[in-house]
Amino acid sequence: MSRIGKIPVAIPGGVTVTVDGNAAAGQIVNVKGPKGELSRTFTGGITAAVDDGKLILERPDDESRSKSLHGLYRSLCNGMVEGVANGYEKRLEVVGVSYQASVEGNRLRLQVGFSHPVFVDIPKGLSVECPSLTMIVIKGCDKQMVGEFAARSRKVRPPEPYKGKGVRYVGEQIVLKAGKSFVGGEK
Repeated sequence: MSRIGKIPVAIPGGVTVTVDGNAAAGQIVNVKGPKGELSRTFTGGITAAVDDGKLILERPDDESRSKSLHGLYRSLCNGMVEGVANGYEKRLEVVGVSYQASVEGNRLRLQVGFSHPVFVDIPKGLSVECPSLTMIVIKGCDKQMVGEFAARSRKVRPPEPYKGKGVRYVGEQIVLKAGKSFVGGEK
């Protein structure tokens, strides 16, 4: 069996998991909790069942594709349960002279050295706040959506390698290059 797929997903209190449909047509797993509601459709013959407060996934055979889908769907279900129970959070920092971030309605406004501000639309289901002008906090129950929005926001102005200015994840290490004055070495 798949090492990851055979581990049952524990369902914490306050979270309900329902399985609809059959394996041939594709099952739909719905997860509902205090932070939100998520659903996912299973394909490839992977079946899910809720038993004694745990979500158990099984595969139809030992083919390579079935094994990989088994582990994948188990990881996705675990992420869904974790997301609706606790939620996910990404933090970005804006580094640079007069670089700023703010939330205006349902858009993130970034002033990152261009002649104009850049607006990034915030998808439904995410909560974005700026506790300071140089900090962005993204929260949501869908791990993929939180990570994707953080990556899109970072892509507006990624950290440059000489001074490190730009939008970066909190704690991200930027390897700075030596400037032209150090190319020839010291005299």
